[in-house]
Formats: sequence, structure tokens, C-alpha cells
Amino acid sequence: MAAISGGKTYHHGDLRNALICAAVDLATEGGPERVVLREAARRVGVSPTAAYRHFDGRGELLRTVRTHAQRVLADAMERAAGREPGADDPALAAERRLAALCRGYVGFAVDQPGLYRAAFCVPRPDGTAGPMPDRQVPEPEIRAFTLLRDALEGLTRVGAPRPAVHPAAGAAAWSAVHGLSLLLLDGPLRCLPAQRRNAVVETTLAMVVSGTRAL
Repeated sequence: MAAISGGKTYHHGDLRNALICAAVDLATEGGPERVVLREAARRVGVSPTAAYRHFDGRGELLRTVRTHAQRVLADAMERAAGREPGADDPALAAERRLAALCRGYVGFAVDQPGLYRAAFCVPRPDGTAGPMPDRQVPEPEIRAFTLLRDALEGLTRVGAPRPAVHPAAGAAAWSAVHGLSLLLLDGPLRCLPAQRRNAVVETTLAMVVSGTRAL
């Protein structure tokens, strides 16, 4: 999404999209906490009143940014899978695809920490981000998870006959790469030099693939 630099006067007709672009820039710079409707309006060069004609408040703007961040995360995963070399063995090709999707997931988190955090923020009704009350409408399924689940299911359709992948396998694989991503961003692994970090990532991905074989 194109960045909109602050201080420029807004002239064209798609103010809603301009505000979203500015909000995505804010999330990229500092995560979901930076996404504020008044600041997005300031960057676009319009009044807060004009911004409120397009968004009810910060919560709605943040949910829009979250949707964008989830989409670009999944796009990064698919690009990583697209770069993976093929294999004559369908089972090996399926395993490589799963590992590449996981690698793209972690890579996006490390390269775009602000957007990654925004992808999993939970806006409260008051516009802040944090845990929601239990009685909430279920969230739509995140495409990143769908890609991992479909890759796991693909392993059951190739190679030697095997039992169907356990229904929890997708969540387990997601937990592995999501937990690793958070450790690399905010935990004790954040200080690892690049070479050791890559080794940890590849070892984790190998465990995800080998664990799938064992199910």
C-alpha cells in the first residue's frame, strides 16, 4: 500500500483509502498502538471531522488495518512458497511447500514487526487493543492459517498412504511459527545474530515437517 507522507494537502477523491494508507504507515512504524484516527487525518491533511465521516472511530480504522496486515502476511507466505524449488517426489514437494510457508510467516514477522503485531491485534469497542470479552462474534478465519492447514492436508494426498492429518495439526503448526515469531520479536531470541536466528528458524521448520510425518 502506498505511503502518504505527512504534511501534504489531500486533494483527490478517495479519502477513506488515503486514511487507510496513512494508518497502515502508522502501524508499520510502531504497531497497532500507533494507529490513531486523528493522526491519520493529520498525515493526510484533513480535519478529524472529515476522517470521522469515513470511520466511526479508532476501533474501525484499526480493524481495517488488521485486515490489510493479515492479507500481506499471507501474500508474503505465498511468495515464499512460490520461490521454493520444486521436486519430482510429490511428498517432498509438499513438505517443501509447508516449510516455505512457515519460513515466509516468520520472515514477515521479523521484517515487518509493526504490521505483524497489527495483524493479530484485537480492537476493543472503545478503540483500544487487547483481550476481548468472551461473548464476541467469532473472528473470520485468518488466511495465513488456511494456507498452513491446506499445506498439511496436501501431505495426506501424496506419497505413501497415511492417516489423515489430525484436525489440530494446523493449529499446532501455526502455534510453532507464531510462537517463534514472538520470541524473535519480543523474547530472548530477539538478540540472536542473523546466522543463529536462521538456524533456529530452520530447525523449527524441520520439526514442524517431521512432526507432521509422525501424526
